[in-house]
Amino acid sequence: MLGDILLVTGKHKKIATLIVEYSLKLKKKKLTIAVGGESGSGKSEVAHMIGKYFKARGVLAKILHTDDYYLLPPLKRRIWRKKEGVKKIGLSEYDWTKIDNTISKFRDNKECIMPCIDLLTDQVDQLHTNFNGIGVLVLDGLYSIKADVDIRAFIDLTYHDTKEAQIIRGKEPQTGFRLEVLKREHEVVQSLKPLANIIITKEFDMVNLMN
Repeated sequence: MLGDILLVTGKHKKIATLIVEYSLKLKKKKLTIAVGGESGSGKSEVAHMIGKYFKARGVLAKILHTDDYYLLPPLKRRIWRKKEGVKKIGLSEYDWTKIDNTISKFRDNKECIMPCIDLLTDQVDQLHTNFNGIGVLVLDGLYSIKADVDIRAFIDLTYHDTKEAQIIRGKEPQTGFRLEVLKREHEVVQSLKPLANIIITKEFDMVNLMN
């Protein structure tokens, strides 16, 4: 998302290094990695560093921010949520067909038009990209591990653990309604945890469940 704030620290660099080193052992020409978890847990930071570390090893990577694939842009989404209630929050808010199509274009080395939300204007722009020569696609987002990917990494932090990061990043006002949203997102995100094959602990160590 344009205008998003990244707060990269040593822990993000550490876990990104571990994931990249493990991923390279798979020796796949086209690799997909999802980094999922709750709001403020560090998904975007880890995804960004994974991309940088792959590049340092001669492998080009692109990031797919699943938040760009919401069916409604941020302002309209907040209005819709208040009208419909927090129980409506979840997987159905995303355009999974479009996400799957982007992943398919990546695997087929094709050109693709990806949505890109500008947080400053609340507009949905379009990013015309070419996946030819790109070796890794990294998805980040609340529910990204639901997608059809090779590696599903889950950051095992709750919204209670990430309050400071949420305030600093400030994508949404910290209101009572926002707390209700976080509680609902917590329920949905945690329901997806069994899909993970890599767990990122609170200390940002890696537990590999793929062995």
